[in-house]
Amino acid sequence: MRPYVYTKQTIDFLLALIGMLVLWPVFLIIAIAIKTTSKGPILFKQKRLGKNKSEFYILKFRTMRTDTPQDMPTHLLEDPDFFITKVGKFLRKTSLDELPQIINILKGEMSIVGPRPALWNQYDLIAERDKYGANDIKPGLTGWAQINGRDELPIEKKASLDGEYIASLSFKFDIKVFFMTILSVLKSDGVKEGTTKQEVSSTKGVTL
Repeated sequence: MRPYVYTKQTIDFLLALIGMLVLWPVFLIIAIAIKTTSKGPILFKQKRLGKNKSEFYILKFRTMRTDTPQDMPTHLLEDPDFFITKVGKFLRKTSLDELPQIINILKGEMSIVGPRPALWNQYDLIAERDKYGANDIKPGLTGWAQINGRDELPIEKKASLDGEYIASLSFKFDIKVFFMTILSVLKSDGVKEGTTKQEVSSTKGVTL
């Protein structure tokens, strides 16, 4: 394990703590908007895989109705617009729904930069990541694959990019990914909401 991995943990915690202290008014505004415009909890939690494939619950601001199918990637839903709330559309477009993952970082479950945590039942992706050792480090709030295609990427390519991140893991590379993420969010690159029936039926390892 290269020395930077241990330094990275400290950097993640300090930056997440600063982020929480600075962004709490944003958290409050979003929480009020969600609670006053749709029924259900403010936060959404979902079982994901962390370091060494340990399970944890990722946190997000709830952007969808409470009757949305569980444990299914949003881009595989046939009609995601039916389930996404009005506030949720804005949060997803701006990626503000991901902010509660700062809590996951403070808890030591995630890093700021790393492979995005797979759903527990995305077996094909998990298996592909095993080939590159991408399941052996903490997942990230953002990652190299996220800024190089995001939802549009096939599983093999996504895992390969996660492998590239592992091979290039360094403070300099994390800084590069972080600032490229800001540009990607501003342009809404690679966001895919919805799919066809054929795509859903051909997806392995996903509970419908």
